[in-house]
Amino acid sequence: MGLFSKKPNIESMIKDKDIEGLILALDHKNGTVRFYAGQCLGHLGDSKAVEPLINALSDKDLGVRSGAVTALRNIKDPRAIKPLQQILNEENEDSLIFSVKEALAKIEGKDFYITFSKKNPDS
Repeated sequence: MGLFSKKPNIESMIKDKDIEGLILALDHKNGTVRFYAGQCLGHLGDSKAVEPLINALSDKDLGVRSGAVTALRNIKDPRAIKPLQQILNEENEDSLIFSVKEALAKIEGKDFYITFSKKNPDS
């Protein structure tokens, strides 16, 4: 952590589509910076961000983990499926579990409400 001596300019990075800078910002000491970097990567949709976002799924900050889930949902890369499924087995935070289920449905091309509204013990 602490790759930047000062807070990175996330707005400038997204304007410039600076994928590498945003990926580096995922390791910033400030959780808010990490969160916004993840969100921006998801909006840009570049597959280079998938592995760093998967790594962000284990961040100590719930907001950062949630942002990474949202970003991976937006990118829709199948490499995220197994790490997201693992969260379902390990996470206790209901809001994050809901987001993960929503992301998995979108990545797998399934209807979220049909897939997870059933009383299924696996969902």
